[in-house]
Amino acid sequence: MIWFGLIVFLSLSPRSLSPYCSLNCPLSLSPLTFSLPLSLPPPLSLSLSLSLPPPLSLSPPLSLSLSLPPLSLSLSLSLSLSLPPPLSLPLSLALSLSLSLSLSLSLSLSLSLSLSLSLSLSLSLSLAPEEFVSLAEMEDALLRNLFRGYQKWVRPVLHANDTITVRFGLKISQLVDVDEKNQLMTTNVWLWQEWVDVKLQWNPDEYGGITSIRVPSETIWLPDIVLYENADGRFEGSLMTKAIVRSDGTIRWTPPASYKSSCTMDVTFFPFDRQNCSMKFGSWTYDGNMVDLVLVDHYVDRKDFFDNGEWEILNATGAKGSRRDGIYWYPFVTYSFILKRLPLFYTLFLIIPCLGLSFLTVLVFYLPSDEGEKLSLSTSVLVSLTVFLLVIEEIIPSSSKVIPLIGEYLLFIMIFVTFSIIVTVFVINVHHRSSATYHPMAPWVKNLFLQRLPRLLCMRGHTDRYHYPDIELRSPELKPRGGPGRRGASGQGQNHAWLAMLEKATNSVRYISRHIKKEHFIREVVQDWKFVAQVLDRILLWVFLTVSILGTILIFTPAITLYLTTPPFNT
Repeated sequence: MIWFGLIVFLSLSPRSLSPYCSLNCPLSLSPLTFSLPLSLPPPLSLSLSLSLPPPLSLSPPLSLSLSLPPLSLSLSLSLSLSLPPPLSLPLSLALSLSLSLSLSLSLSLSLSLSLSLSLSLSLSLSLAPEEFVSLAEMEDALLRNLFRGYQKWVRPVLHANDTITVRFGLKISQLVDVDEKNQLMTTNVWLWQEWVDVKLQWNPDEYGGITSIRVPSETIWLPDIVLYENADGRFEGSLMTKAIVRSDGTIRWTPPASYKSSCTMDVTFFPFDRQNCSMKFGSWTYDGNMVDLVLVDHYVDRKDFFDNGEWEILNATGAKGSRRDGIYWYPFVTYSFILKRLPLFYTLFLIIPCLGLSFLTVLVFYLPSDEGEKLSLSTSVLVSLTVFLLVIEEIIPSSSKVIPLIGEYLLFIMIFVTFSIIVTVFVINVHHRSSATYHPMAPWVKNLFLQRLPRLLCMRGHTDRYHYPDIELRSPELKPRGGPGRRGASGQGQNHAWLAMLEKATNSVRYISRHIKKEHFIREVVQDWKFVAQVLDRILLWVFLTVSILGTILIFTPAITLYLTTPPFNT
């Protein structure tokens, strides 16, 4: 409400009077100034001028009416008032003035003039904005007032022993990579921070109802919270975004950041492994008496999390801790991420090929020894396993503490294949034995490998297909056909010739018989050794198949059990 008070007191001192009397009466009442020129005698005229200091002005000009007798004066005017922004007031003023004037003459030619002036004011005021003031102008004025003399390097507290409490939270948007070789975890996160700055407070009513503003984070005090386990030297956030400042001094700052944090990898059950990686945040320079950390939530916010194709986050929780250094203590917040690897890729392209190679090793003993490809197949399998081992070496970290599960399996298969090569060489040697190589077969070998084991292995029994009865060739008795008279010198010569031919034929038959028997014996020995080699192949086939299956089950059972007993997903 605006009050106007106007008191007018006018006194005129006697002046000399002429036939045409004139009176000039200036009157100054700060802040009003009156000028009243008066000319007499009749026709009586009276003029009144009124000037007002800014922001007051008269519009329209003063109107005056005069009537006689008695002398009365009425005055009407309108007054407009302009005020500076943000207030603008249209002011209407109605003024009525009555003036009574009495004149008296004396013989001493002195004039006595008395003038009475009564003034009444009626004021009507309406508060309505004449000029629009934008929100940007108000916010600009607010920022100028807030940051006038503001020093961002000074901790915003009223007393030296006051502690600034920073409410801290973490929101993960993406798990970029988990590098087992270099033992690094790359994440994209948002750091949620909130604290009170007593130097950035204002009354919203004085600034058009503004309750919050956005200011660059480089211009305000920040609680230098960094990641302790940083591995690439970038301890601060990657982007200095704006902070939200409220009228009560509360500041909320949520900068996005990309971190590479160190993480000790346990690859014992690779590729069915789990990892526990942590991120520890704390102030770099302020101790707990100056800046304290309080968890907003004990779980990491994963509402906007983008799934990773290789890893799954089983659990992500936060906990507050502190460390003491002499008389000072430093609070920190640790977030633990329980990660589980998705093993489908490694199962399809690493484990299944290794299983196939192990069964190829078993098939080596099913391949006939006559083909001569047993050693080639075993050697090819061994070379393939070596290539797989080199691939794994590029993935898993170089650590002597533990051997990865897949590494154990490949090592098992390599020993398996190496042993198969050794026994294959022995089987091939047995296959090519004979009496010509001076390897006679012992009786126990015949009994065990030719009689007993074939029945146990469901093999067809070994028969003496090349055993024939001995043939004894005897010389026949040659008797002369004629009587004694017919015997002569020529007859005796023919008998001797026939006997010589028969003897020669008999010797040839005996030689052929002995040769056949010898070849039969050699062939029988060769076939016996080949059959022994077949029995050995069949034994090694079942042994290697059993060992391969049992070894695979024993190696992968702990990892599969751990994978199947995964706890439920925590949000």
